[in-house]
Amino acid sequence: MNRRSFCRDLLAGSLALALPLRSRATESAPVRIDTHAHIFTRDLPLVGDRRYAPTYDASIVDYLAMLDRNGMTHGVLIQPSFLGTDNSYMVSALRQNPKRLRGIAVLAPEADESTMRDLAGAGVVGLRLNLIGKPDPAFASPAWQAHLARVKALGWQIEVQAEAHRLQTLLPPLIEAGVPVVVDHFGRIDPKQGLSDPGFAQLLAFGPEGHVWVKLSGAYRIGSGEDGQRTAREAAERLRTAFGVKRLVWGSDWPHTQFETKASPAQARADLSTWVPDEAERAIVLRQTPAALFRFDV
Repeated sequence: MNRRSFCRDLLAGSLALALPLRSRATESAPVRIDTHAHIFTRDLPLVGDRRYAPTYDASIVDYLAMLDRNGMTHGVLIQPSFLGTDNSYMVSALRQNPKRLRGIAVLAPEADESTMRDLAGAGVVGLRLNLIGKPDPAFASPAWQAHLARVKALGWQIEVQAEAHRLQTLLPPLIEAGVPVVVDHFGRIDPKQGLSDPGFAQLLAFGPEGHVWVKLSGAYRIGSGEDGQRTAREAAERLRTAFGVKRLVWGSDWPHTQFETKASPAQARADLSTWVPDEAERAIVLRQTPAALFRFDV
């Protein structure tokens, strides 16, 4: 999909303004939950140390229209790293769609309990640590220990995006804090190493413990072309074996930031059928597990 067709896709979503925001999802439709997407507009203030800046809008209207086109009933919005800790745009969308959406916010460890409770009231169910290009957090520090205690008290999860080789160090302190841990994008396997990446083997070792979930999402971030497809397919099989299907969820990764011309929600959804070929198991990945993990009342 080229950028022109992507822009047409966003324009089609904007035309959905003529439709109710609840959209065509109905109570009788099969529940299918997209656990990873981002919304933003170009005019929002961006953080100074960003790795990426969008040149297009991906609004909540666009996102809801995308869900409808692809037969998804619910979605989880992940605060984009380039918006930093200003979660207000995402929170506004959550408040407009309290039954259909949940959110994962980004906060500094100094965030107070009142702020976190306000976010919880809006539909936020966890925090994200996007650590690509950033150092490991000082989890043992008093500030982080207090922060993790507040996260646990709210029953929130913590989502981690980091290179696979770092997970062996990053995950244990979070598990010890007693919070559910969700690993993004197949664990961010090194595209050059593929399944031989030692970090992926280390991630698989967390499977039997039952404290970690993994997102089958953003396959293009762990490899391109046929090699990337093979890596994702074989990685999904190993993750199912190590974690069990009940510890896996799926995400569209819409609007595929930095990969807009190489990915589409329809392809991401079709990929899931390859990664999890059994229909009953896909229902677990698309409904049962994410409904519980992200607190959807379905």
